Amino acid sequence: MWLSTIRLALRSIRRNLLRSFLTVLGVVIGVAAVVTMVTVGNGATRAIQQQIASLGVNLLQVRPGQRLGPGGSAGAPSFKLSDATALATQTPGVLAVAAEARTSGTVVANGRNWSSSIVGGSQDWLLTNNWTLAEGRVFSEDELRVGAAVCLLGETVRRELYGTASPVGDTVRVRQVPCEVVGVLAPKGQGAFGQDLDDMVLMPINTLHRRVVGHTRVFTLHVSMLEGADPEAVKASVRQILRERRSLAEEEEDNFNILDTQQLAETMAGTTRIMTLLLGAVAAVSLLVGGIGIMNIMLVSVTERTREIGLRLAIGAREREVMGQFLVEAVVLAALGGVVGLLLALGASVAISRLMQVPFAFDPVINLVAFAFSAAIGVLFGYVPARRAARLDPIEALRHE
Repeated sequence: MWLSTIRLALRSIRRNLLRSFLTVLGVVIGVAAVVTMVTVGNGATRAIQQQIASLGVNLLQVRPGQRLGPGGSAGAPSFKLSDATALATQTPGVLAVAAEARTSGTVVANGRNWSSSIVGGSQDWLLTNNWTLAEGRVFSEDELRVGAAVCLLGETVRRELYGTASPVGDTVRVRQVPCEVVGVLAPKGQGAFGQDLDDMVLMPINTLHRRVVGHTRVFTLHVSMLEGADPEAVKASVRQILRERRSLAEEEEDNFNILDTQQLAETMAGTTRIMTLLLGAVAAVSLLVGGIGIMNIMLVSVTERTREIGLRLAIGAREREVMGQFLVEAVVLAALGGVVGLLLALGASVAISRLMQVPFAFDPVINLVAFAFSAAIGVLFGYVPARRAARLDPIEALRHE
């Protein structure tokens, strides 16, 4: 009986193909919008997590000033190299501590020039910030200690100055300082805040201090924690040590801030998920609009087929059979819209993910939920027309013009 009912429903849909297509268009748009929004949102969340993870694993970033952002370090004294040494030796749960100094300038080589960030660091800086080498070698201990004129190039600087050629062994001029290129950093791409992480030149921090900037200030301390270490305990220890070294009285506020990249990742990912759910909820409204369209067209269909319904009831069809026919017709319309919407969402999600350069995060659960919801829309909005058809008086229905 159910197969016969489905065949009747499909025959009725084919009889008014254009009207059926326009009816399910709302469901198609609703399903496609919901699935696309959630898929792209999940991809954006994953991209943010990957970008922040590229900053370093279990990493604390300590900077002068009471807050992050422009002007946050105004009036706050910078750190010293000895601060990094003290944190590395006195803080429990720490894997490595790296001092960082940073400036900007023009890099000249191979007849070309490029404005880039110039970073002073060490092997520990590579470790804490999760950097690896694409080719060449890292700095030796002697080069770090004496401040030798050597450097590592980021992928963007290498590409702009050398194209596809290898710069290892060549000499570049960083500002006015000739430096031998001993290696190239593996590319990382875009950072969590949109910056190009590969657009930099790394040299020993002593080299930057003595030959490039002419001072010994340290602007950031990178503290990499051991796996399983308690971040709150490590942060408390770092705060206590720095307060003592910076001679802060008990009633004075910290003149530095500590950023936990893991907390940053969770916060940004949570914000993205909330925005995804909000956009998905807004898109789901079109599903309800599509359901209203199905109810409207089914009511019209009942009116048009009143004599047919009366004839079926007169020759012995039961109310539940007539109701089932119209209910199945509504569900088939909604389900077809759901299938077309899922296919449209798949193509749109892939295209938008490539355009936004975020991972394509296919989620079978949201696809199944969207399809089930579209079928439920057919049941919900098809029930009233089906019930109206089933309760028609056969005699009055046969008299209908």
